[in-house]
Amino acid sequence: MTGTGRVAWPRPESLAGLLLLGLLMAGAPEARAAEIIPSLGVTRSARPNAGDQAQISGGVAVRGELMPLLKSEIGVAYRSETRMNGALKMRMWPITASLWLTPVPALYAGGGVGWYHTTFDFENVPGSPYETRQEFGVHVGGGLRVPLASSAALDLGGRYVFLHDQTSQLVPSTFDPDFWTTTLGLAIKF
Repeated sequence: MTGTGRVAWPRPESLAGLLLLGLLMAGAPEARAAEIIPSLGVTRSARPNAGDQAQISGGVAVRGELMPLLKSEIGVAYRSETRMNGALKMRMWPITASLWLTPVPALYAGGGVGWYHTTFDFENVPGSPYETRQEFGVHVGGGLRVPLASSAALDLGGRYVFLHDQTSQLVPSTFDPDFWTTTLGLAIKF
């Protein structure tokens, strides 16, 4: 729902991303080994302005082996970020699907797609103080796994997320919502 009370329907590229997520999820039960990865992270705007700060985020992912040297991952997270010297607060719930190449068991790299449900809270703006949007985005990244036991490993990952430029009720009227995130998680096989 937008700040005006109307329902915002997903755009065609969002539907394509959701279709890809569904296809990856349908193949997940066939995976040979699966693990759940709860994580904490730090996110920051790709182009921070004065006053914008890195923020703590959290998430959970399920990663499975599709074939040797290739893993799939479905994840959900929560992040918040302030921009424009605190005049805009963004809260985001990304749902992502990724494919990771694993040339060495301790390293992975790849990318994926995501659906980004975002609420924008504007301070000191007449009319609607908030609005909610759904966007489709892509990400690239990689990580390092450090084994702790036969069924657990530390997972240090990073990714850069590309999103469409957003309009704002503040000056400037548009901004780049791209961000990077670094996470530390505990991968537990089940």
